[in-house]
Amino acid sequence: MPLSPPVPRRELAHTRRIELTGYSRDDGLFDIEARLTDTKSEGFSTDDREWVHPGEPLHGMSMRMTVDEEMVIVGFEAATDYSPYRICPEIAPNYSSLVGLTIGRGFLRAAAERVGGVHGCTHLRELLQPMATVAFQTLYPVLARRKSSSSAGKPALLNTCYAYRDDGPVVERKWPDQFVGGAVAL
Repeated sequence: MPLSPPVPRRELAHTRRIELTGYSRDDGLFDIEARLTDTKSEGFSTDDREWVHPGEPLHGMSMRMTVDEEMVIVGFEAATDYSPYRICPEIAPNYSSLVGLTIGRGFLRAAAERVGGVHGCTHLRELLQPMATVAFQTLYPVLARRKSSSSAGKPALLNTCYAYRDDGPVVERKWPDQFVGGAVAL
């Protein structure tokens, strides 16, 4: 179901575009790339930029995370092409400190310990959650093959969201041995 219609008159003030892509590499690794761009519909100045024109990026940042089949980060780079302050790009190299972390339970907490607060950039940090999700989506075929060959234990997706709840129709259909029956009233 789509959103309800907006009010008749409104004016665009801000646009944030986030694009994420996942790539399988020839060397068996995977690249997850993210790009964040913020624009305004009116021009303005900042302390370090004389004038930011309408539609010109206020923020323009990108990151590439390279992971192996175990979801371990083996490479990480960040770049800030547009920012309100000249010093913002200086923090990008800190994101290489994420190398060695595993994407999974506790990833965001561990990442915040390395690039949180004054050790990172709010906008770059915001990209870590969707990058982790895109990493799972990118590696899903690999992880699914590995899971089906071991076929031991519960499916990794069980109870991770509404659709994969253990008493729902998707689990009943896909993994009947994990289905606990009855639907949860919402």
